[in-house]
Amino acid sequence: MSDAIWMQLYNKPAMMSRQGIFFTKPNDEWLKSQVDNQKYSNKSELLNDLIRQARNQQIQIDYAEGKIEKAEKSGFTKDSKEQILT
Repeated sequence: MSDAIWMQLYNKPAMMSRQGIFFTKPNDEWLKSQVDNQKYSNKSELLNDLIRQARNQQIQIDYAEGKIEKAEKSGFTKDSKEQILT
């Protein structure tokens, strides 16, 4: 994994901002159950972890798509990205 990707995965922001958000009842109940099960100390910690996981996943997706695009342009394959992924 390149240093740039490593830094994106593990770079933690120095400051936090406060937000007000609303949840559907099922989502709120799930969040509460995660905190009640002591997997997280509070909803903010859980939400930050979920967002961090989603960001990490997006970095991996972007990396894979970049590799596929490079392969398409190199002439290595004539298949489209969609054909390669199916």
